[in-house]
Amino acid sequence: MLGDALGDDDQSVSGDSMSEWRSCDQIDNGSPSTSPPFWDTDGEDDDPGPCPSNLFGRHTWRIQNFSKEKKREMKSEPFEAGGFKWYILVYPQGCDVSNHLSLFLCVADHDKLLPGWSQFAQFTIAVGNLDPKKVKYSDTLHKFWKKEHDWGWKKFMELSKIQDGFLVNDVLEIIAQVQVIREKVDRPFRCLERPYRRELLRVYMTNIEQIYRRFVEEHRSKLSNLIEDKMRWSGFCAFWLAIDTSTRYRMSREKSDVILKIIVKHFFVEKEVTSTLVMDSLHTGLKALEHQCRGKKGRGKLMDLEELSAPMVHVDMDTFALAGDVLALLERAALEPLPCQPLSPKDDKCSQSRTKAGSSGEVKVSIEHEEKRLTEFGQKILETFALSHIFSGIEVAYQEAVSLKRQEELIREEEEAGLLESEMKGKRNNTTEKEKRAKKKQVILLMLFSTRPLFLIPCIDTGSKKKLALNGP
Repeated sequence: MLGDALGDDDQSVSGDSMSEWRSCDQIDNGSPSTSPPFWDTDGEDDDPGPCPSNLFGRHTWRIQNFSKEKKREMKSEPFEAGGFKWYILVYPQGCDVSNHLSLFLCVADHDKLLPGWSQFAQFTIAVGNLDPKKVKYSDTLHKFWKKEHDWGWKKFMELSKIQDGFLVNDVLEIIAQVQVIREKVDRPFRCLERPYRRELLRVYMTNIEQIYRRFVEEHRSKLSNLIEDKMRWSGFCAFWLAIDTSTRYRMSREKSDVILKIIVKHFFVEKEVTSTLVMDSLHTGLKALEHQCRGKKGRGKLMDLEELSAPMVHVDMDTFALAGDVLALLERAALEPLPCQPLSPKDDKCSQSRTKAGSSGEVKVSIEHEEKRLTEFGQKILETFALSHIFSGIEVAYQEAVSLKRQEELIREEEEAGLLESEMKGKRNNTTEKEKRAKKKQVILLMLFSTRPLFLIPCIDTGSKKKLALNGP
């Protein structure tokens, strides 16, 4: 079963600027590198495994008399990349489609692979053209395994376009570049060897910047909402300032493996063609952050780290720690402008104008400037996420404190209500008792009047007699 990459986020690129820019010969001409730190070297980790340059392979296949070919499918000679054998599979008349050239990359001898075998690989397949601007490229990232050992494009290009410079003396030239990837789960890792990375960077830099901006702005918005809510922000500030120093120190830190595992899982996405560039960005961003925090000298010509703003987090051994006052850092993260503005593809001069200058030196400076920007993106993503992750733990404690305070207030309100009810009940009881006593007295008086006879007592008053009614003795 042949896998078709067209349904995924893979890219098929051709056109005046992109194709011309993909030629590595325009850059790597042997002149001294001025690239930012960690971009020219693959083996800076303590990992003893092979570096990306040793996991990369390139193969060119020239098919003679292509227009006369009657075979349904054709296979190239096997070639090696990353310790595995691969081959190109072509369907001159299309695979399950008509009027299209179908191209796939396949694992050779896949039937001999052990159960459970799998391997990530990023690869590019191109069909050459007399005009370098018209070379047809397609890129993808795929996880090969025993039952999905081939991947590519059923509709790589229309057959009607093949005569437009793609056939030279009836020879069709197909170029495959394969980068086998040793992925990690616990920290950002280097994916691409240098020339291939630069080739992809020229094509996808705008996409990477958009990914960066979306991620950072998503995490900033939560902080902005907190700060804009004056009541919540005031309550949070009061909560934080009331905490003792040792507790603040503990809450301002997080194990690096916890943060880095989440970052890797979020950004290394199967079939997302930009995942490898983002991972390289995070890899160099972490290296730059470690360099800033440790103050060590790197190899070669280093990036001007003084141009970067002071980091919001420090890498302290195996821990990310907030670099300063938490409240000030939160305000900075929410309000600080991003270092660069997004460009629409039509305005992305970095991929459209540099070759037109005709100077390989200008091209070299430009691509190394893009590598520096990519490192800055990676560092900013790491700082933003580490701050957001640590803040989320503090926020949980704050919410618990708010809930506890609210519970205490409710208990106090209930107690006060109980006391008030008791007082009211006591007053009602006193009033009732008085009313009972008064009523009892009235009853007694009535009983006395109703049971005793009346006596007439003479009364002398100015010579007249009046009868006085008195109770008997």
